[in-house]
Amino acid sequence: MSKLGNLGARLHRGEVGYDFVGNRKIWYGISILITITAILGLTVRGLNMGIEFQGGAAFTTPKGMNASVSQAEKYAEDASGHDAVVQKLGDGSLRIQIAGIDTDQSDSIKKQLSKDLNVSSENIAADLVGPSWGDQIANKAWEGLAIFMVLVVIYLAIAFEWRMALAALVALIHDITITIGIYALVGFEVTPGTVIGLLTILGYSLYDTVVVFDSLKEQTKDITKQTRWTYSDIANRSINGTLVRSINTTVVALLPVGALLFIGGGFLGAGVLNDISLSLFVGLAAGAYSSIFIATPLVADLKEAEPQMKALRKRVLAKRAQAAAQGEQPEPEVTNHSDDDYDDEPEDAAAVVGPRTQPASRNRGRGRPSGKRR
Repeated sequence: MSKLGNLGARLHRGEVGYDFVGNRKIWYGISILITITAILGLTVRGLNMGIEFQGGAAFTTPKGMNASVSQAEKYAEDASGHDAVVQKLGDGSLRIQIAGIDTDQSDSIKKQLSKDLNVSSENIAADLVGPSWGDQIANKAWEGLAIFMVLVVIYLAIAFEWRMALAALVALIHDITITIGIYALVGFEVTPGTVIGLLTILGYSLYDTVVVFDSLKEQTKDITKQTRWTYSDIANRSINGTLVRSINTTVVALLPVGALLFIGGGFLGAGVLNDISLSLFVGLAAGAYSSIFIATPLVADLKEAEPQMKALRKRVLAKRAQAAAQGEQPEPEVTNHSDDDYDDEPEDAAAVVGPRTQPASRNRGRGRPSGKRR
């Protein structure tokens, strides 16, 4: 078995682990800092909306242009009086986008560009886009996002519980905010491809979250019938048990997206790939982070506020304090239980919850009674 596979098995069994839930205030602080940075970037710089949303014209030059991107950008801005976005395509042609111009302006800009670039105006393709089309796309995107959020909350509330639905919703909003903020800070153009990528990452983010929630739901059955572990302990065990799986699925998803972003968009100059790949790359990374560090710890906080869980926590801490006072080292797997232990703990409690301090000995208890008092 590989080292990663062995680590995953040990995490799943609870032999090793990291206290994600116990350090949740650190993760909350990091997320708040990142979110504030993203909101500031969005407020100060704003989004660089493409012509599909603002309206304008896109000019495509012939192949094999000798002019550089900076030269073409200067020519376009001088000819139009507006900011221009220029991309060099893989075949050597240039795509010049200018927002906020009408048909008459487009014709005059096209003629001026043909003179500056020393090409025939007939060889420059001009595509006009009205702002109403972009408004329709934006409205449909917001409608789709709202419907998706509502369905997610309803499904999770039915399949799990409302606290998990609320935590998943917070994680999704967290991912969307960070992704949009990165777009504002980087200055990438927002196109319909960006919207598609943004909606796509929601599914990936939700998948990782549901995997952890499913494990948590399974391991917290009859939790109040035992006195070894609090809800936060079991939540932490669920995160560690699915940690390697979440990392593997995220890395496998990020590799092709990274190829699109850094190779396709960077080296080949495919601007359309940049639009969708950046949102996917940032969203996938943020989704994996929020599933581990935000969603499950938030569920633990919400559950620990319940009266039953508060009472359970008091019993667990009291039992641990008593064991510490007697100089005992509590172990997850113990064969000799008292009558009280059997009354208030499920048989499989040790098998499903809590990190183990050391492997249990298989020889313990041999040749002795089962542990129940007559």
